[in-house]
Amino acid sequence: MIALWLLLLSALIAELLGYTWVRVQCVRVGYEIAALNRDTLRLTELQDNFKVELARLKSPPRITKIAREKLGLTLPAPKQMMVLP
Repeated sequence: MIALWLLLLSALIAELLGYTWVRVQCVRVGYEIAALNRDTLRLTELQDNFKVELARLKSPPRITKIAREKLGLTLPAPKQMMVLP
């Protein structure tokens, strides 16, 4: 009879340990998902900032200003142009 009680008690303890392990894993995975969601949000904001910066850098007025001021480029005179057939 004692062996049966010990067997039942062991089964109950094993079940409780298994349940506890599953709950701990569930909470751990929940924390990982939350961290990944934060990272995704941060990276999306960073990507949006990069898109805005790229649009600013590619703007024609900015490129024209750099070409004139830093590179010394000017528009060609009419006699400097050649029309190719």
